[in-house]
Amino acid sequence: MANSAGKRVAVTGMGIVSPLGIGVEANWEAVTAGRSGIGPITKFDTSRFKTRFAGELKGFKAEDFMSPKSVKRLDEFIHYAVAAARLAMDQSGLPVTDDNSGRIGCIMGTGLGGLSTLERYHTVLMEKGPDRISPFFIPMLIGNMAPGQISIEFGVKGPNLSVSTACSAATHAIGQGFHLIRDQGYLGMICGGSEAVITELAVGGFNAMRAISTRNDEPEKASRPFDKDRDGFVMGEGAGVVFLEDMEHALARGAPILGEVIGFGMSGDAFHMTAPPEGGEGAVRCMRAALDDAGLKPEDIGYINAHGTSTDLNDLYETQAIKTVFGEYAYRLPISSTKSMTGHLLGAAGGVEAIITLLAMEHGLLPPTINYETPDPECDLDYVPNQARPARVDCAMSNSFGFGGTNGTLIFKTVRS
Repeated sequence: MANSAGKRVAVTGMGIVSPLGIGVEANWEAVTAGRSGIGPITKFDTSRFKTRFAGELKGFKAEDFMSPKSVKRLDEFIHYAVAAARLAMDQSGLPVTDDNSGRIGCIMGTGLGGLSTLERYHTVLMEKGPDRISPFFIPMLIGNMAPGQISIEFGVKGPNLSVSTACSAATHAIGQGFHLIRDQGYLGMICGGSEAVITELAVGGFNAMRAISTRNDEPEKASRPFDKDRDGFVMGEGAGVVFLEDMEHALARGAPILGEVIGFGMSGDAFHMTAPPEGGEGAVRCMRAALDDAGLKPEDIGYINAHGTSTDLNDLYETQAIKTVFGEYAYRLPISSTKSMTGHLLGAAGGVEAIITLLAMEHGLLPPTINYETPDPECDLDYVPNQARPARVDCAMSNSFGFGGTNGTLIFKTVRS
């Protein structure tokens, strides 16, 4: 049952660094224009690889968001996390003080943590020996150093947690933050996800799985969720972070109310290491759990930001799951996958997509699924193909489904003045 007695939870800050740009404004402009952030990989020589493209960050300078000393001691995924958190906290404008610091926490998700650091120091070990390993090696790469460093940067002393649930990680982080405020009375939570794994080992590993696209001749068209000719997801990197706050407190201080979190659901597939179960049965239970948590009927949802990875089974079974949950209404419900533009940011995906969902509600404009050229007869819903669409949406859903059969769904509500 929905928790009607709990506190209301506002979103008062948002921060994104992604292949589409640095900051919320740059990302929103790119998403609504239907512009891809995918291009050739520049981080390493890709000549030996089946896939030679990804969604890399462009123009990012970690020194703009943290001290040069910290930059040297931390992996890129932590740089991205701190940057997105700083953007979110700057927008929120909430001062962290001795009086409130214990009531503000940080929960961040990541799928693979500091893989680039691991690769780099494995080379050091093999070529130069163990004595040349940096004393910062371990804290540079462990997943919980993203929320750990954010807590240090902002002085927040409440719950400090890392979530590692593959591609659901950021969604789970936001959902847990939402429940801590709603049900346990915390004042605020910095929540989201970060990922930086465009590395030789990761690309090689996903190639070995045959999970990522090999459309090297047209990388900007490679991520094509729900399209019949999809051939795998496209890797991306970056971070998406929201600041969640007790609604009553936010209103009292005149904070920007960017939306409200009203529901969160989780489920497990217990089926396969990487594939979803037929019909998306786990996703069905996850979406229904979020609707129940929010106290909504399926028809109350006006838009879904789909997980939509551009892989055969995910797109098919998410479509089937939506049909099961929403019935005939599914055919009138707009759905889009912004991974068609950002690529798949893995553990950060849910954070970026939560923010895009909130922006779609705020601006009354639904982001498109680009590269939708050849309809798949089995994926026959309204995927907002190729162009953004004006629409008034009061409640929207964002889905994330991860390897290991771990699922998360968030529901947001517009707070209109």
